[in-house]
Formats: sequence, C-alpha cells, structure tokens
Amino acid sequence: MSHYFESPEPSAAPAREREVTATIWGRDHRFTSANGVFSGSRLDPGTAVLFRETTPPAGDGIRLLDLGSGFGPITVALAAACPGASVDAVDVNSRAVELTRANASSAGVGDQVFAGSPDEVLARDARYEQIWSNPPIRIGKQALHELLLTWLPRLAPGGEAWLVVSKNLGADSLQQWLVSEGWACAKHASAKGFRVLRVTRPEDD
Repeated sequence: MSHYFESPEPSAAPAREREVTATIWGRDHRFTSANGVFSGSRLDPGTAVLFRETTPPAGDGIRLLDLGSGFGPITVALAAACPGASVDAVDVNSRAVELTRANASSAGVGDQVFAGSPDEVLARDARYEQIWSNPPIRIGKQALHELLLTWLPRLAPGGEAWLVVSKNLGADSLQQWLVSEGWACAKHASAKGFRVLRVTRPEDD
C-alpha cells in the first residue's frame, strides 16, 4: 500500500469523502476530506498545535505558501484570516490538490488560493512572505532536506516559515540541520509532543 507522500496519486480506490470540522484562529471551519490524503479523517494533531501556538499573519498584499496542503486546512485558514493575502498550496497528491481547491471555494476564499502540484506552483516563480507547513517527516531525512531546500529559498528577504514537527520524529535534529544550512531557526513552542519551529531568512539574503 502506498503512502500519501510517495506518489501523486492517492490510490486506485474511489474517494470516500467525509466532513472535518475545526475551530482555527477563532473561526469555525468545515472541510471535505477523503481517504488517500494526509490525515484524511481529522485535523492532524500537529497541525492543531501549529494553529494553537501561532497567530495568523497580517498585512495586505502578502503572499503565503502552504507546503504539503493535504485537504487544505492551513490554506483555507490563512486565506480566511488574511483577506488581503494570496495563498499558494502545493501537494504531490492530486486528490489533496482537488480537495484544497474545493474547500477554498466552499469557504468563499477560492479567489485567493492557487492549489497545484510542485511543478505547477514552482512555475509561478513566486516569493513568499511566509511559508506554513506540517512537513512530511516520514519521507525520510534526505527527501525532507531536499524538499525544504527547494521551498525555503522561495521566502522573500525577511520572510519566515512556520513548521510543526513531532519531537519523536526528529524536530530537534531538523532544527540543528536548518541552522547548519545557514537558516535562523528558533523553537517557538512545544506542545503535545510537537515542536513549532520558526525559520527566518535574513533581510539581506
């Protein structure tokens, strides 16, 4: 059985849709999820910690990236909390991309969101004030490092990335690696076995 992070196609099985509800940054959200995508039956506990330990970005005209969107809770929450922002959502899983688009539309923020595959989002050649991610740690250290080295350089000077990582799956070693690669990376919060990391790009980089 393939995992959600190994292939752009979730499975040969038809989608079995389900409803996921969550209160994020003071707003009630209702999402459609399905089998074959990350945390398809609920808001992932790590993502819930990320929301609880942060506040939404502020500013008109900012550009944001949801790296590994799943069914789109981060994408939709960012767009709803930041009506002046545009949000790009990227996922290798085609079903996840479709669900993110549908959930953004249902939430009334579809005009703020572009959801696509890595190649489609990279082709936009965008720079982001912020990147938000519950990264796919289980793809392995080398693949995770390649993923982050592809997307973190897309931060605008002075931009920041918010990552939530399980302590038991290497959050502290990931922080050390990011620092070794020249990124400023601080532990913003710890809760329920997860670390929230804030990664920043120097203003003059």
